[in-house]
Amino acid sequence: MKTPVLFHTLLLAAAGFAATPAEIAIQKAQTAIAGHPDHYPYYNSLAMAYARRARETSDVASYARAEEALAQSFKISPGNFEGLKTETWLELGRHEFGKALGTAQQLNKQMPDDLTVYGYLVDANTELGRYKDAVAAAQWMLDLRPGNVPGLTRAGYLRELHGNLSGALEVMQMAYDSTPFAETEDRAWLLTQMAHLSLIAGDLEKAEMWANGALGLFANYHYALGTLAQVRMAQERYPEAAALLERRYAAAPHAENLYALAEAQELAGQRETALESYARFERQSLAESLQADNSNHELIAYYVDHAHLPAKALAIARREVERRQDVYTLDTYAWALAANGDYAEAEAQIQKALAVGVKDPRLLFHAGAIELQLQHSGKAEAYLKDAASRHSREALKLLHDMPGESGAGLE
Repeated sequence: MKTPVLFHTLLLAAAGFAATPAEIAIQKAQTAIAGHPDHYPYYNSLAMAYARRARETSDVASYARAEEALAQSFKISPGNFEGLKTETWLELGRHEFGKALGTAQQLNKQMPDDLTVYGYLVDANTELGRYKDAVAAAQWMLDLRPGNVPGLTRAGYLRELHGNLSGALEVMQMAYDSTPFAETEDRAWLLTQMAHLSLIAGDLEKAEMWANGALGLFANYHYALGTLAQVRMAQERYPEAAALLERRYAAAPHAENLYALAEAQELAGQRETALESYARFERQSLAESLQADNSNHELIAYYVDHAHLPAKALAIARREVERRQDVYTLDTYAWALAANGDYAEAEAQIQKALAVGVKDPRLLFHAGAIELQLQHSGKAEAYLKDAASRHSREALKLLHDMPGESGAGLE
């Protein structure tokens, strides 16, 4: 009897639809397993194919299928190296970053020249905010095999975090040019990253072009829908942004996606719908708040910016910052501290984030708002102007309200 995914792939082919790269990889692995059911590397291949499918669809059920395949690999060959590499990838996918770092470090000791393991060291260290170690691992990747695509994409993300947006775009373009034509999802992902980089650099025309290009390659791609919606928000085309984010939430029904949809609906004047979306978001986000893979950043923002429940925001932020110290977690912690009136500590935390060099407009807006509360008008104005140049609506409004004002407070 055919497995559901293989049957689905064959149905797509019969109907004239092209199977995705991950679906093709799943089919190949399943065919190989059918012929050699005791050959553990095929189960590792199936697990990785399911992990790729999870990125294509944002369906977490694919991670469960990957775990099942990996369990079979370990049943045949306990602790095999490639299986442990796959387990590290799944730990990263589940946002178990500390565990993934430990696994990757052990694998690196076993095989010091494995390119993929270095990639996992980059990923785990980056998510934990250990940027020096992440940069070192990324450099190893490029030294081991100059110009390799996984190394280039990770270098691009690290350049973004360090504020080198043009350099990040350069290596993402190099990665795109080196990606095989058949890898449509990989190419769509890279175009989406280029759109994102153009957006935070303030170039809406390029951002729109790259995002549309990604959707042309991979229809209804949830990452590209989100980035194109951000472009529409910057263009003040809020109903279009809300429609795009509704499509994204339908494709990837995660709490963080629902929060973005609610914000767009509110800006589009769809107040009752937005209130319903916020309420659903809060329920969905709270249900996963204690899990590793959570939407706590968005939940903190919701409690500060919309629900006006600063104590709840700070409790969640303190829990999250104990787990990871990346710039985005530090930012949400700073914003929660500010909402509770602790502007001095909020400034210390946002400065730790900005010291990396990140140019995200939301972080810059938060920094400006916090400095304004401390009556550091020069610093506040500089941050807010930087954020406004990157199409931050909030920064523009606060700049407009600045003359003669000390700030209205965040509580």
